[in-house]
Amino acid sequence: MLLEHEGKRPTVASSAWVAPNAVVCGDVTVGEQSRVLFGAVLTAEGGSVSIGSHSIVMENAVVRGRLGHPTTVGDDVVIGPHAHVNGATIEATAFLATGTSVFPGARVGAGAQVRINGVVHVNSALATDAMVPIGWVAVGDPAEVFSPHEHERIWAIQEGLDFPGTVFGLPRAPNQELMPQVTRRYAERFGRHRDDRVL
Repeated sequence: MLLEHEGKRPTVASSAWVAPNAVVCGDVTVGEQSRVLFGAVLTAEGGSVSIGSHSIVMENAVVRGRLGHPTTVGDDVVIGPHAHVNGATIEATAFLATGTSVFPGARVGAGAQVRINGVVHVNSALATDAMVPIGWVAVGDPAEVFSPHEHERIWAIQEGLDFPGTVFGLPRAPNQELMPQVTRRYAERFGRHRDDRVL
């Protein structure tokens, strides 16, 4: 399904294919010979989404562009089922396996691999040809890769990357203060879809 959002329409190359139950919404470009498989969602929420040529977005993946953080996916990239790419840059020939998460401001270098359930954290840069093992976390710029059990080491880097400022546009605060602001901002942002138009 193609949707116009806030006056912007997707552009899908004539040689590309979008599954009938995938959603491509707003300022999204899908390049030549690329494929968007069943249940995938490509949505421009104030920031564009660009998918290069010969790239594959597999079943139920979410690729989101956000205000201040467009998403760019290079040529010959595979984004696996249930992966989540949000406001990030994925360079050519990278591979994101099933269930990977790439957060706003992150960059995955050309030829890099993020294996099953791997994470590239906010504002982190994974080098060309680097690899994040199954379930591990890449954090920092340049990224260091840690086992998920190494929370203290991850946090020592992650804290300075400003997740709440990057993702929510808000300073770090206790959840009882932060989350009411977050939910109201999200309600306003996502409420804009009420005026979307099916193309």
